[in-house]
Amino acid sequence: MKYRIIKTTVAVAAVLLFILLSTAHGEVHTDEIGRIVALPSHPERIVSLAPGITEILFAIGLGDRTAGVTTFSDYPEAARSKPKVGSFVNISLERVVSLVPDLVIATADGNRKDIVEQLEEIEVPVYVINPGSFEDIFETILHIGTITGREKQAETLVSRLRDRVDAVVSLTEHREKPRVFIQIGSNPVVTAGGNTLCNRLIELAGGVNIYGDVKIRYPRCGIEDVIARKPDFIIISSMEKGEDFSRVKSEWLRWKHIPAVAGGRIHIIDSDLIDRSSPRIVDGLEEIVGIIHPEVENPCVATSQLPGKD
Repeated sequence: MKYRIIKTTVAVAAVLLFILLSTAHGEVHTDEIGRIVALPSHPERIVSLAPGITEILFAIGLGDRTAGVTTFSDYPEAARSKPKVGSFVNISLERVVSLVPDLVIATADGNRKDIVEQLEEIEVPVYVINPGSFEDIFETILHIGTITGREKQAETLVSRLRDRVDAVVSLTEHREKPRVFIQIGSNPVVTAGGNTLCNRLIELAGGVNIYGDVKIRYPRCGIEDVIARKPDFIIISSMEKGEDFSRVKSEWLRWKHIPAVAGGRIHIIDSDLIDRSSPRIVDGLEEIVGIIHPEVENPCVATSQLPGKD
């Protein structure tokens, strides 16, 4: 019985979508994984399939047109009250379709391919983003601005973000580069290798990732190896939900011969600032600078200057 209800709901919503989209498709675009997709010129009901996408939509003034978001889309505050379509790795097709979107924005890094394919089958327009680097995030913001009719807002936002990055680089590029260990997992201990967003953030902030020479993106690492690499700073990301990060921090205190421990330079950072492909990635960059270069003038720009910030 439950299956029949779900099937009927999807079928009815699909009919509504067909009627809506038959006149709405106005432009053809190539998304970030090379798919050619027909999209409405000015979508009115957008469903976001990742927290970072949600943040971009709100930042360029599309909060009122965002019809649905994923479970952990918790920024800005207004996103919390939007209808939820599941976690970004476990999207509910039924919930997405029931919202009658005229545009779904998905991410190649996390959303299942079969969800995108099923939405395509019932003619729901899906644009897939795939920012693979720090710099790609800005291009993704511009692309989302283009497909939603918010080009100018996206361009203004990206210009401000790039100015902030340039300011950070100018403050740190000629300074001594401290050695940084970033911990993104505690059991086992996991860090970020060279080809990662975290590594790029540390580099831009004027530091050296002590695992930047490792080709594995997220390697496990033993305490002995961390000790041997002698980090000047330890930054602990709050990625693991429900973890007691004060406990994780205290576990490092026994290793007094690590420079970061001896100098009291162990810090916790909000993982949302360093792993979401959103405008707040620059907030994360500025926070890292404040941690590893406390001697420089505070690089942070008042968050109220960013569109969509509360």
